[in-house]
Amino acid sequence: MNDPIHIALAGNPNAGKTTLFNHLTGARQHVGNYPGVTVEKKEGSHTYKEQNIRVVDLPGTYSLTAYSVEELVARDYLVNDRPDVVVNIVDAVNLERNLYLTCQFLELGVPLVIALNMIDAAEKRGISINTEVLSQLLGVPVLPIVARSGRGVPELLEAVVVCSQAADRPPTLLRYGSDIDQALRDFVPLIEANQLLADLYPPRWTALKILENDEQIISRVMRADAEIGRNLLCRSETLTQHLQNTIDAYPEAVIADHRYGFIKSILRQGVVTRTFDEDRLYASDKIDKIVTHRAAGPLIMATILFALYSFTFTWSGFLVEGLNHLFELLGAAAQSSLPDGPLKSMFISGVIDGVGGVFGFVPIIMFMFFGIAVLEDSGYLARVAFMMDRIFHFFGLHGSSVMPFIVSGGIAGGCAVPGVFAARTLRSPKERMATLLTVPFMNCGAKLPVLTLIIAAFFADHQAAYMFAATLVSWTVALLAAKFLRLTVLKGESTPFVMELPPYRFPTLRGLLTHTWERTWQYMKKAGTVILGISILLWAMMTYPGLPANKAQEFEAMRAVASNSEEQLQQIVRQEAEARLQHSIAGRIGIALEPISQYAGFDWRTNIALTGGFAAKEVIVSTLGTAYSLGETDPEDAAPLKERLATDPRWNPSTALAFLVFVMFYAPCFVTAVAIAKESGSWKWAAFSIGFNTLLAYSLAVVIFQVGRLMG
Repeated sequence: MNDPIHIALAGNPNAGKTTLFNHLTGARQHVGNYPGVTVEKKEGSHTYKEQNIRVVDLPGTYSLTAYSVEELVARDYLVNDRPDVVVNIVDAVNLERNLYLTCQFLELGVPLVIALNMIDAAEKRGISINTEVLSQLLGVPVLPIVARSGRGVPELLEAVVVCSQAADRPPTLLRYGSDIDQALRDFVPLIEANQLLADLYPPRWTALKILENDEQIISRVMRADAEIGRNLLCRSETLTQHLQNTIDAYPEAVIADHRYGFIKSILRQGVVTRTFDEDRLYASDKIDKIVTHRAAGPLIMATILFALYSFTFTWSGFLVEGLNHLFELLGAAAQSSLPDGPLKSMFISGVIDGVGGVFGFVPIIMFMFFGIAVLEDSGYLARVAFMMDRIFHFFGLHGSSVMPFIVSGGIAGGCAVPGVFAARTLRSPKERMATLLTVPFMNCGAKLPVLTLIIAAFFADHQAAYMFAATLVSWTVALLAAKFLRLTVLKGESTPFVMELPPYRFPTLRGLLTHTWERTWQYMKKAGTVILGISILLWAMMTYPGLPANKAQEFEAMRAVASNSEEQLQQIVRQEAEARLQHSIAGRIGIALEPISQYAGFDWRTNIALTGGFAAKEVIVSTLGTAYSLGETDPEDAAPLKERLATDPRWNPSTALAFLVFVMFYAPCFVTAVAIAKESGSWKWAAFSIGFNTLLAYSLAVVIFQVGRLMG
């Protein structure tokens, strides 16, 4: 077999890039992060006619000018890793917009093959595209495909193989008008003579990026040769001032206009023909008239979300019960086979009852992720963002804040860390900061096990309704908090928002299963690594240093007196286990917090779990499981955690609701706090988030518990 061909899939968001990736790689893929950032990195492999192909799915991007982390990652990958072929996935329905990125690939001089995706959707709209003419005019292969069904993919792969064996393609030279072209003629010889970034970019491309005020390229030029860099920047500023005085435009705007002019000239040369009335409404447009309607849209959205939760809890129940039973059997087996001692206690209370409690929610997480994948792959989530924009502006946020909220768990199951990084797309610093500080209020995947546990224990007859209510409450509190921040510490006007709605598509089963498995596996991996380590650490904190010698002697004397009564012995053992937990490091912390937490209905044992939740919210479930397990006298007869909580006299519905609200809104987990510090450039904002969120959560919990107690 020949050496593997390294290809990178690149294109605009919603162009079908990931669909093609999943079609090519199937199960032969793995997901990680690019070094230094939380942008997802997907790699996989495919075999075509005995030729092994390594496939990398780059982040979706509209441009190679580094305005966002996704654009920066995509560009750095192309110039540093130098794939053998770049497959540019282009949406055939939105050809003009998608070809803007193509222009930049052509100028960069990368080996390029264009995959004209969703050609079937274009045909249904009466759009005919002459791919042969388009290929001739662009100077690169253009292949029509339908990534969902695999139509045209073999031909695409054949073109990829041929392209990988062809000679290097010179960069395409676009014209940008007399002023820009003259500046390029001045810049390029200077860049060539001094070999500025010659190992990374073509000289003309470097010159363009300087004129576009690309911060990363400028900083690299300055590091390479500060004197030449200052010279180039001075000339660029002179040109900028000239363009401002003559046509009231910046160089980057002029460059963008000429790129679109180049695209229009290409498309008008017999590339695109239309056989319909352009004002005609298509299926997506007709659906959008209903689902994005000002009145009906939000009601439909609420109905869909409620249906998602109903589906999740209805169909995952038997699997949850099965897993709980499995961990009960494991606990019983460990109880009977392991000798008494610290190792046995750690394995049963720290691992099985701790991590097992988190793993027990895998079916719920899996079904939730499947439902979200349906909404995402169908194009509906983009409509949610579109509808929420009107509301976000009222609360002082930007429409682009919607996706960070959704990514963070706005429909339950996300993660605040990528949500924080997704806020990079916001141009206004104050809107960006308000978004960073409020996305942790969403119900991320880490909070789901906690919410599910408490709802199942105290509100089992209405699980879907309570989960739906939790989603509404999280959005409401987040928006109110954002409004408060924008009226106080982050004053400023909201900026306008424009977004593009992708067409509706029928999700493929393969794509849904792939997305569901990727996210579920990430959850399971975290439960089996990070949560395992924290659970064992917390078990140690809840076990040591143990009872003082005099206290242990008191219980020994009590057992001697009650030696003839099995019931009294069991009671003494239970009291001793609780006393041992109280004297542990974690127990002392929990007791120290009780004078404050009692107003919210939280006892010292609950405080232990909430303290562990500062590291990761999933730990709350595992810590509760460990704390209640350490107090059991007979692990073989131990009830599931939700039953222990439901029967504990210190818990009631008011306590449960206060606990739920506190978990939903108190301090973001440690990793999210680090992300906020990194994105804001200061630890003071991370500390503010921890303090502000915890104070708000505590206040809400106190109000709920005290009102519930008065009414009860």
